[in-house]
Amino acid sequence: MADIVKQILAKPIQLADQVAKAADEASSFKQECAELKSKTEKLAGLLRQAARASSDLYERPTRRIIDDTEQVLDKALALVLKCRANGLMKRVFTIIPAAAFRKMSSQLENSLGDVSWLLRVSASADDRDDEYLGLPPIAANEPILCLIWEQIAILYTGSLDDRSDAAASLVSLARDNDRYGKLIIEEGGVGPLLKLVKEGKMEGQENAARAIGLLGRDPESVEHMVHAGVCTVFAKILKEGPMKVQAVTAWAVSELAANYPKCQDLFAQHNIIRLLVGHLAFETIQEHSKYAIASNKATSIHAVVMASSNNSNVNNVKNVVDEDHIQIPHPMGNQTPNQLHNVVTNTMAMNGGAKPQKPSNNHVRSNSQGNVKQINQNYYQHQHNVSMSGVNMKGRELEDPATKASMKAMAARALWHLAKGNAPICRSITESRALLCFAVLLEKGSDEVQYNSAMALMEITGVAEQDTDLRRSAFKPNSHACKLVVDQLLKIIEKADSDLLIPCIKAIGNLARTFRATETRMIAPLVKLLDEREAEVSKEASIALTKFACTENYLHLDHSKAIISAGGAKHLIQLVYFGEQVVQLSALILLCYIAFHVPDSEELAQAEVLTVLEWASKQSYMTQDETIETLLQEAKSRLELYQSRGSRGFH
Repeated sequence: MADIVKQILAKPIQLADQVAKAADEASSFKQECAELKSKTEKLAGLLRQAARASSDLYERPTRRIIDDTEQVLDKALALVLKCRANGLMKRVFTIIPAAAFRKMSSQLENSLGDVSWLLRVSASADDRDDEYLGLPPIAANEPILCLIWEQIAILYTGSLDDRSDAAASLVSLARDNDRYGKLIIEEGGVGPLLKLVKEGKMEGQENAARAIGLLGRDPESVEHMVHAGVCTVFAKILKEGPMKVQAVTAWAVSELAANYPKCQDLFAQHNIIRLLVGHLAFETIQEHSKYAIASNKATSIHAVVMASSNNSNVNNVKNVVDEDHIQIPHPMGNQTPNQLHNVVTNTMAMNGGAKPQKPSNNHVRSNSQGNVKQINQNYYQHQHNVSMSGVNMKGRELEDPATKASMKAMAARALWHLAKGNAPICRSITESRALLCFAVLLEKGSDEVQYNSAMALMEITGVAEQDTDLRRSAFKPNSHACKLVVDQLLKIIEKADSDLLIPCIKAIGNLARTFRATETRMIAPLVKLLDEREAEVSKEASIALTKFACTENYLHLDHSKAIISAGGAKHLIQLVYFGEQVVQLSALILLCYIAFHVPDSEELAQAEVLTVLEWASKQSYMTQDETIETLLQEAKSRLELYQSRGSRGFH
């Protein structure tokens, strides 16, 4: 950096010396040339001072200011050389307007101001004495650029507190205007911001991480940050940073992944998925540790937890506690750390197919009282200080509830955007404890946590719908995690009164091919939503039901009959006739599939579905899509074959 700056400064210093020498040799306009010489010498002094401080200069404004200064000195030299003209004829034909000297003097003054500002802005905070730097003349046309330069310079040379304030200023600028964000990146702001995330105090780290998230608004910007090492820095913070900083970092990850999906895999390579799941699981799985081995009679996650309170794992631990009269305080209340170990082992075994390990009673009984106490204390410390995800848990239980809720919300948001359209990441998420966490958080989390969890499940199930291997491994019918997720999704759909409704409808629709023929409990709530006043809800419900009734679903016949039994035909007819256009088309597609698969249905005959399909086939906007037109004709043909005119009400 210092060598580059010295090279930049070499030519203007040389030009300044030439101007001063030529001014001494002037034969005309001597007074004006003397004034130019005086200002040029001052400028040369500042340029030499800049060369001596080259290691401290901030490169971006240095290039811009020195380039402008060099152009001014070129013009000054040309003007002064004209004043050296010898001979009468030369002096007669060399015309120099008086205004040229005034203009050149003004330009040299501007260059003096620019270089002086550059030296001040690049100085450390101690040397600057908190003086107001003002704006250099070069900023007359673009003052915001100068403000950005000033804040970035502080990020390079200021104290930690000053750097924190500078990062906050950049957050404000980036939030206000996309162009300002672009300028911050172009002027070299990403590097010092990432350095502040690593080295700063907590407030500075938060401000810097938030700035990074706001700057990543387009693929080019995010790619620049990736090359600058954002993945490594964020992974380090998510592993061992303060929880408030981790929450902002998780939000920033979600922003970068949303705006540049190609960075998803890069984040995954830095173990960020595992770290985010660890944050999601903290005080989520522990509090509901037994739901992984729940009784079938339980109707809610809370009931699942209570129903399994007397399982065999508790008895194994009880042998230690009762025989040795040891009581160890634990955030799980009267549950012991070994229960968490058992449930995690059980859950991972269910996902991976391995047999869960059970604690050996013989081994426990063989220990003396002191050894047992030491083992339990060591386990307790290990369980809290180092989680299975690699996140440092030390002291995290002391954080305030709002910070914990924010951490979970941002972790879920990051997983949502990282999972979008990415099968390997979805597989990594589903093989961890994340599905279990989402099930708990959908029921017990804050509004933001619930929404982000629902969106994450929507994206994961959307990928699983297209990826057979993922669908079969992550959403097996006998999977406890899958059952709990489906239970929570159905509860939200049945209530039908929250912002979670549409993502939950989509998630259930995405899972349509995972349900058994006997499992039809999700059909009736979806059919009920066809009668919803909001067009968006009715549309999504009909799309979800179409995934149950379409030919690609192996159990389409069973599901189609279930839709008819739940009263779906009358709702669909109303939507086809009177719904908004987007709802009409989705309702028509579903009605066609049902008619095609169950053409002999008495309910369809009584509802005069064939009449509806004949009307729809005459509506040009409904038959513009060739796929819909083909499906409509096939459904009509099947109904005409199976239903007589008499059954349709014609006599």
